[in-house]
Amino acid sequence: MPPRAATAKPSWLRDALLFTAGAVVATVALQAFANPFAQPEAYYDDGAVLSSGSAGSSSVGSGGGGAARTFYDDPALAYTVDRPITGWDEKRAGWLRAHPEFAGGDVERVLMVSGSQPTPCRSPGGDHTLMRLLKNKADYCRLHGVQLLYNMALLRPSMDRYWAKIPVIRAAMVAHPEAEWVWWVDSDAVFTDMDFRLPLRRYHAHNLVVHGWPSLVFEASSWTNLNAGVFLIRNCQWSLDFMDAWAAMGPDSRTTSTGAPCSSPQGQPAVAGQGVPGERLLLRGLLGGDRGAARKHDGRYEAMERRPRAAALRRRHAEREHTSYAAARDAALAGAGLAETGVHGWRRPFVTHFTGCQPCSGQRNEHYSGDSCDQGMRRALNFADDQVLRAYGFRHAGPLSDDVQPLPFDYPTKAVTS
Repeated sequence: MPPRAATAKPSWLRDALLFTAGAVVATVALQAFANPFAQPEAYYDDGAVLSSGSAGSSSVGSGGGGAARTFYDDPALAYTVDRPITGWDEKRAGWLRAHPEFAGGDVERVLMVSGSQPTPCRSPGGDHTLMRLLKNKADYCRLHGVQLLYNMALLRPSMDRYWAKIPVIRAAMVAHPEAEWVWWVDSDAVFTDMDFRLPLRRYHAHNLVVHGWPSLVFEASSWTNLNAGVFLIRNCQWSLDFMDAWAAMGPDSRTTSTGAPCSSPQGQPAVAGQGVPGERLLLRGLLGGDRGAARKHDGRYEAMERRPRAAALRRRHAEREHTSYAAARDAALAGAGLAETGVHGWRRPFVTHFTGCQPCSGQRNEHYSGDSCDQGMRRALNFADDQVLRAYGFRHAGPLSDDVQPLPFDYPTKAVTS
């Protein structure tokens, strides 16, 4: 008897399985390739959605209902310097009432603002230098919880170069009502003490904190001896009026400045001068006069940490603990006799400002040599970067070296070996 032929599976069952599998694969692929970067709405703001309310209004939040109107809903309000703003303190207070998560508390929010030109640098290596200068500011802000706004747009073409900061600061005040202070820092300024924090409580009676020489500013009435490269300005109506008065001296004005000091708008206190410990803006040694100045500062700090009672300062720790260790180092400085500030002090300068070096354009001040600017900046940046790299277990091999070396355990008691 011939063998029975094998019973074939029904073709309709096989076709159905293949069709179902293909449909599933096609559906998944369609969803993935339609927008591979799409995220659910809740991903962006804890589920908050922007919902349309009545005509001309909107509400934010998952609970629905109309949100309180703020100054942003006023079509007459402008971000540009040619449109004065009045009643800013009330407008800002109203916004904070509508956003209580940003109001109150003991911590005053600070917004650091800096920037550079929108086009590439003409000087060879200028763009790399600007990137390192930006990294320096980003490092400081990350360590101290400061928000950083870096602008590369010329908001008012007629106000370029050193006038360009005014439109940016003005727009930043309007865009960030949550910030109590706006902190302008020129692109060519380097933070050379990553431990120092702004003593904001000392400025409670002031709206503007700027570096200068008291004898020249207050006695000789020379406003040109104020350094506008780094300053703090409160986000308030006084400051907006001050910025308007400052802008009126700029290239859009038909008047010429006579050098006479301006009176304070509304009679409020204006300037907090020098005299705050640790706020010196210039480290001459880093500019080339004493090429070992940076290492001398580090040597004094390291000697302080090698003291028997400073073992806690040598502990390795997470970067998020930086402010706690910075406060402990600050207290230990006084015990080591290193609390003196000023030109002859041994504390790290807070900011080193390379005024006149022009790293982007290359058109430096004729009194500066290439080495004093280029190498001075590299020394200052490496000096600051070593303070950051320590939390990662490294430091630069030398003041002008791009190479790094690992730090031994219990540094600086144990020396770095190459």
